[in-house]
Amino acid sequence: MKKAKANIDYKNSVIQIRGLYKSFGEMKVLRGIDLDLYQGENLVVLGRSGTGKSVLIKIISGLLTADKGEVTVLGCKMNQITARELQELRTRIGFSFQNSALYDSMTVRKNLEFPLVRNKKHLTRREINSSVENVLDAVGLSHTIDQMPSELSGGQRKRIGIARTLILNPEVMLYDEPTAGLDPITCIDINELINEVQERYNTSSIIITHDLTCAKSTGDRIAMLLDGQFQRVGTFEEVFENTNDERVKPFFDYNFIE
Repeated sequence: MKKAKANIDYKNSVIQIRGLYKSFGEMKVLRGIDLDLYQGENLVVLGRSGTGKSVLIKIISGLLTADKGEVTVLGCKMNQITARELQELRTRIGFSFQNSALYDSMTVRKNLEFPLVRNKKHLTRREINSSVENVLDAVGLSHTIDQMPSELSGGQRKRIGIARTLILNPEVMLYDEPTAGLDPITCIDINELINEVQERYNTSSIIITHDLTCAKSTGDRIAMLLDGQFQRVGTFEEVFENTNDERVKPFFDYNFIE
């Protein structure tokens, strides 16, 4: 499926990364990377397992600190931010975890209510109910509201995880391997949902994946991460225009659907 043209403001970057380095002991994971995420853009960070993709979004969300370099998220410099400012910033960022991170002991309704009750204590019961119903409708799972996570399929859990991030109306979405472990048909559904979220909520998103189908279907731009650096940045066609490039060849070990 071809990615529809999005309404992107290339004059307004919501995330700026400059000279970013991160190591764990002797292992150099990120080696001086630069990147911008623009308002309204879906940006795919494409790389094989262990290349530092998840480390990157953990630094962006303040779960990890960089060794060197500057990361600015929605105007906040991550190396200067206070604990209180970080907490407030995280309410503006939606983080879709690879495993969906739902609470098994809570119904879908309670899972979705949790971030609202925790972060927006002034809301009335009617407002909470309305928010839950709206995000469930957005991900096409209104009928699951009173089900437990164990009763849901993998694709449904992924959708509910995305709904839980949307309930706070985030400005930025971070997707960590959104199609991992899903069958090909469900992967297509999740890719379509990511594009629907971009259009409906006007989010700016970073999508971490090793899946070429996901990258092609959702990415307005692709940033290929290899050996701790972005080797290529551009549209899918620009990144993969030379299939004989040794940096590109490993990705064609994966099958992907047109």
